[in-house]
Amino acid sequence: MAAEPKSFITYNISSICGGCYAARNRLFMQQPKNMNRLLRALSRQGLDVSYDNKVYSISLNSSLKEHWQGESAIKAEVLLPEGFPVEAKALKQLASLANVRHPQGGCVCRACATPDFHPGDSGVAIGSIVETAAMVIPAAVGSDINCGMRLHVADLSIAQFLAKRDRFVELMKGDYFFGTRDVSMTAKTARAMFQHGIPGWLDAMLDKTTGSVVNSDSEQLATECDRIFLGGSMNGDIQWAPAELVPNDGLVRDGGLGTIGGGNHFVEIQVVDEVVDKARAYTWGVRSGQIAFMIHSGSRNVGKYIGGMWRDWARDAWPKNLKYPESELFPLSLSANPELVHSYLQAEATAANYGFVNRLLLAELLRLRLRQVFGDIEAPLVYDLPHNLTLAEGAGWVTRKGACPAYLEQPLIIPGSMGAPSYLLIGKGNDRFLRSASHGAGRARSRFDMSREGVDKSDTALGLTGIDCITLRQERRIEEAPAAYKPIQPIIDAQVEAQMVDVVAKMKPVLTFKA
Repeated sequence: MAAEPKSFITYNISSICGGCYAARNRLFMQQPKNMNRLLRALSRQGLDVSYDNKVYSISLNSSLKEHWQGESAIKAEVLLPEGFPVEAKALKQLASLANVRHPQGGCVCRACATPDFHPGDSGVAIGSIVETAAMVIPAAVGSDINCGMRLHVADLSIAQFLAKRDRFVELMKGDYFFGTRDVSMTAKTARAMFQHGIPGWLDAMLDKTTGSVVNSDSEQLATECDRIFLGGSMNGDIQWAPAELVPNDGLVRDGGLGTIGGGNHFVEIQVVDEVVDKARAYTWGVRSGQIAFMIHSGSRNVGKYIGGMWRDWARDAWPKNLKYPESELFPLSLSANPELVHSYLQAEATAANYGFVNRLLLAELLRLRLRQVFGDIEAPLVYDLPHNLTLAEGAGWVTRKGACPAYLEQPLIIPGSMGAPSYLLIGKGNDRFLRSASHGAGRARSRFDMSREGVDKSDTALGLTGIDCITLRQERRIEEAPAAYKPIQPIIDAQVEAQMVDVVAKMKPVLTFKA
């Protein structure tokens, strides 16, 4: 083991015998005298852990290995800033994901996690990245397929925006909360959207424009496809879409399209507070003092429908003569079920296409309202970037759960909480962390913990003092308050130091829409 650092994690022994939710399974940074106790405690839970220069290496020890998997377990690496807590539950989830194999062929080759690492509800830790060979793992993506970020900038000062803020907010509340938006489309357009994403949707929409986008600049929308990851298009198929959204004819009025969604999803107005890389920012059209708007949403109910379907189908495809894996993570083997692997990737792409269009429409509704209130504003797209996707990379696939691609020279968007800055960055293609970066700061406290009885819910305690949160549900302010999240700056600093990303610009929140 590497020499003991000046500070590192020690295990809270209450996790072994129970205790309150907030204490259970949590690791805290303390002094090195308790490292041996940490290792013994984690070993009893089936984990081997070592630490070196902000990177934790985790693997299942022999007590938790499946018999058919052989003697060795894949080690997963987690990059964490010094002083950050991490829950043992998240370590166990990552180690279990790294150890997923299929008895008929297919394995995880490498696994790692980004600094916003925390437990996931579906058995996969948020911030996990796995590289697989000859298999895919539907549960590693889950149901929030193509959750992602989208960033626009507008040549509008903060003073100009605030002068007409109230009018703008009322219009956006109508679109986002009260259903005044019109995102209807023909059946042909809906089918093109699911099959080909934004380019298919846009081409069909040009044939017969419907809804609010009759007022959009179609040439601008087409040009902006170059600033969307994969051009906003994957190889989908309408056979995987919900039947009611792909009729043979007529108009489709989808109540889920153009909606933010719950949880940590949001639409936020920001101001470009600092430009770090002036040359690159200039190329991307980003300047200090501009208004920006950032969108975090995904494939909504379509993703839930497809993700849930394939979670069940992967379980049903497991060899009948073998017991279920302890992790309850069921891979699909390319050698045993090539048609299922192909179909799953196509189904995931179908939901991803919907997610790309959903973010576009959320942004376009906002851009149209900006023009209605403030006049002729271009508000160009900077970039649209997905999380929660399985992507072909090398000889296999890389699956990211709550993490984003960070390929060399590729733009990235990492949000803070609604009380903290967000960042525009550029990827450096770091292979050690599978060319990935975090998708945010990560939760420090669960939604249950934030909302339970006895918790101080004052604005001061929650970090909501001075926060402009637009929502119809008071519980959203509490569940998603800044106090629920880790600080964003150490997350960014750790990834810059690890040569995963470089900072281009920093944005500060002005107001946030939470559904």
